[in-house]
Amino acid sequence: MLKKKLSLLSGFSLTAAILFSCATISVNAQDSRKAIAASDIAFEQIAPFVKMGAAWGDRGTGKHGTFGEFPGHASSPSHTHTGAYHGVVISGTMINPFEGESNPTKMGPGSYWHVPAGTTHVTACISDDPCRFYFHAEGAFDFSPAK
Repeated sequence: MLKKKLSLLSGFSLTAAILFSCATISVNAQDSRKAIAASDIAFEQIAPFVKMGAAWGDRGTGKHGTFGEFPGHASSPSHTHTGAYHGVVISGTMINPFEGESNPTKMGPGSYWHVPAGTTHVTACISDDPCRFYFHAEGAFDFSPAK
């Protein structure tokens, strides 16, 4: 019985931690929206391997939430970002291997990942179908090819 209570408490603690971390991203009142239909996301081609569309904020200047899309079997080059970000897979299967990682986690819809600032990694869609994802960050989005 004690193990069951501890398991429930651990699950509650993890859920509370996730909700708290998501709640720390604040959105300006003028920028907030109640709902965005997938068909209303204005994607723009950022690089040959990715399109991005705004959910809130401005990824070029500060805090933001952004949708991304990779074609099937597309991959970024190895790179870093100045700031950390959090991502969630919406569709397709993705990997996000960090430098030196030989067996990255395959992430299907609902999967989560986090990239700390300055961490060398690759982001890739490994499914036949395109991959859609959502990511948010406290600062502007940038992309620096790894050396």
